[in-house]
Amino acid sequence: MARDNRKVVLVGTGMVGMSYAYAMLNQSVCDELVLIDCNRERAEGEAMDLNHGLAFAASTMRIYAGDYRDCEDADIVVICAGVAQQPGESRLDLLRRNAQVFDSIIGPVISSGFNGIFLVATNPVDIMTQITCSLSGFAPRRVIGSGTALDTARLRYLLGELLLVDPRNVHAYVIGEHGDSEFVPWSRATIATRPLADICSDPPHGYSTWDDLHRIENEVRNAAQKIIHAKRATYYGIGMSLTRITKAILGDENSIITVSAKLLGEYGEHGVFVGVPCVVCRNGVRRIHEMELTGEELTLFHSSCETLRQSYAQLQ
Repeated sequence: MARDNRKVVLVGTGMVGMSYAYAMLNQSVCDELVLIDCNRERAEGEAMDLNHGLAFAASTMRIYAGDYRDCEDADIVVICAGVAQQPGESRLDLLRRNAQVFDSIIGPVISSGFNGIFLVATNPVDIMTQITCSLSGFAPRRVIGSGTALDTARLRYLLGELLLVDPRNVHAYVIGEHGDSEFVPWSRATIATRPLADICSDPPHGYSTWDDLHRIENEVRNAAQKIIHAKRATYYGIGMSLTRITKAILGDENSIITVSAKLLGEYGEHGVFVGVPCVVCRNGVRRIHEMELTGEELTLFHSSCETLRQSYAQLQ
């Protein structure tokens, strides 16, 4: 990643992939963006559409449809490809089909000579990230999933609305599985430097109650289902989340983002990929930023990890 040219390869040009590509273009995140899809014609059409907007963008990005050979000198390969769940199909059957899709992707990427960072968005993202790591043989710190980055952004937005503060001054995280077992460790949440617990115990100001916080936590957990019910799919938010992670990697920012990473003893867990605050840099995950959790929060976290562990074991 020492080269001046910042190159990203996107695999999968569906709504999530193209929301990511559109955000990348508008934020001028990279110099070269390659689109790969099993439907080559679609990738070419998407590249053409994006290129027609270059005259209005503060960017000189080179955008084109390519193939897996283009991964050789890429800094990041972002995977948004996958199959949709069919009516009556179990979650495990969906997992197995997506595992087959990834098997057809990771092999050609590695064969190209790619030596950068994998960034995975396909759901269930924690397990698909673990599959990517296993298939690629890459060091775990170079394989990242979008994890609970979007869930954390949703949380901060809703808390900002409740407390009438800028979400960027809300420091709270959603951790665990990107799914039903995710949760908020409220003991670590602060508004600027003030613990959220203090604000909730300060009724004269009328900021919030614990009931408000638990309502928000449930709203975050169920946000995707609500959006899917209204418009069939979610894509803008995850596209922008992926863009934020990409910027942290290419810019060697050492930013703390709740991505899916492999635990190697942190929180007493080993071998599972799960959403936790991580320091993200040009080499992937520099380190996991381990928070001090309460006993109750640790129990919730272990339960979430066990859910992921069992799902991955069923695949094997």
